[in-house]
Amino acid sequence: MLKRKKRVSKQEEEDKPGLFERIRLQIKEWVHFLTYEIWRLNPENFSNKKNVLHNVLKVTMLTVRGVQEQNLGASSRSLTYRTILSLVPMLAVLFAIARGFGFEKILESQIFDFFSNSDTEITAALPESKMATDTLIDVSESIGVNQEINIVSTVQKPDSLDVDSSITETTSFTIETIIKLVNNSLEHAKGGVFAGIGVILLLYTVILLFSDIENSFNRIWGVKKGRSIQRRAVDYFALILLLPIFAVLNYSLTALIQASTGPFDKFSYILDPVVTQVLNFLPFLVMIITLTLLYRFMPNTKVKWASALIGGIVGGVAIQLFQMIYLNGQLWIAKYNAIYGAFAAIPLLLLWVQMSWFIVLIGAELSYSAQNVRKFSFDRETKNISRRFRDFFTIMIASVIVRRFAEGETPLTADQISMKCKIPIKLTNDIIDELHKLQVILPTPTPDDDRVMAYQPALDINLLTVNDLIEQIDKEGSEDFLIDVEGDFARHWNALMHTRMSVYESPSDIMLKDL
Repeated sequence: MLKRKKRVSKQEEEDKPGLFERIRLQIKEWVHFLTYEIWRLNPENFSNKKNVLHNVLKVTMLTVRGVQEQNLGASSRSLTYRTILSLVPMLAVLFAIARGFGFEKILESQIFDFFSNSDTEITAALPESKMATDTLIDVSESIGVNQEINIVSTVQKPDSLDVDSSITETTSFTIETIIKLVNNSLEHAKGGVFAGIGVILLLYTVILLFSDIENSFNRIWGVKKGRSIQRRAVDYFALILLLPIFAVLNYSLTALIQASTGPFDKFSYILDPVVTQVLNFLPFLVMIITLTLLYRFMPNTKVKWASALIGGIVGGVAIQLFQMIYLNGQLWIAKYNAIYGAFAAIPLLLLWVQMSWFIVLIGAELSYSAQNVRKFSFDRETKNISRRFRDFFTIMIASVIVRRFAEGETPLTADQISMKCKIPIKLTNDIIDELHKLQVILPTPTPDDDRVMAYQPALDINLLTVNDLIEQIDKEGSEDFLIDVEGDFARHWNALMHTRMSVYESPSDIMLKDL
């Protein structure tokens, strides 16, 4: 018996899969879980921690899928072209507003600070700090007399000096050229016959930029209709007016933090590191707030603050990290300078703008996924849905809208219909658009937000039946083709129409309000 057991155990060991086979099976199981099982889990069967983990995984996968399906790379390239085209007019409008308020120099300094490396502005080193810099070091008056200061003198290789000088020249050349173009645009728009036309062209170019940004965000959110012309004029003008004011507030806040340690010279050894950390974190905070507001108000739909904040945090941190990599990538920038010379600013500016827009669009996709993560169950099957199941969902949605109207209840929005019928949000929006195109339903603004539409019947509900709805769906579209339905293919056409008429004229027709 013992020998037999040993033989069985040896046989089991031989049949046991190897290490690589176990890894392959485990990966296959994870892929199946992430692509299939996780979208069918009932949140009520799991703890809050498990649901949070599942939602994080879902949001991540939805964002990656959305980046691929929406082709955000192409959208970022389109926005890059529009941004470069609108860069000078946009800055001209901002500088004109800033000049009117008297803080033109502050806005100019903010632009220089944004495109420069902040590490080169450190002025003094405390005893225990290690710092190497190639700039002049200024010792502020706030440092005590008895405090020991180590001014580190560094000797750098000629190559690194060339790299730093080339980066500085490229950045300065870019900013100075843009500001010269801005000043020239403002000078030409001051007076003369074409002054009014020049101002209109400047504003028109800026409005086109904002319109493209809104359209890109609306595509991500699945919004078919953008703002009205009047709404765009008001919203975009407010945004243009607030941008230079926001830059001044950022500048003032930075100056206030830097000056806050003046009355506390005795505690400078404690406060200086704190102030340094606050100033280092301030650009991240400003970018997070800016993107959060952009994600919240730019799409022509209602975006929750929590969803906008999630995208703002990820997008803001990613843009600042890319900014640091861009400014500190000295070696490959130096190669561009060696090839293009002064014109190296052009490809570098294009690269920076495109990557920045790509990150911004990813943040918008993340906000959309975070807000609609619970409405994406069975979303994978939506792309391969059968015709009869789509008709079934269409009847279901139309019935819900008609029945609520018949009962005198408030109309539902697309999100509410998706949750009530348990249909993926994208499929819900597609069916609602189809019913609207058939003039079966009409959108109506909700009381809370006129950008969010609810839906109610467009026809007499006593005339809306299942057979009529199916007939309208079948007849929607063009039938103008060079096919003789009364000649060679008459039998095919008659067979189809016989099948359809059995549905259109069925005696068991039911009104949608009675379902």
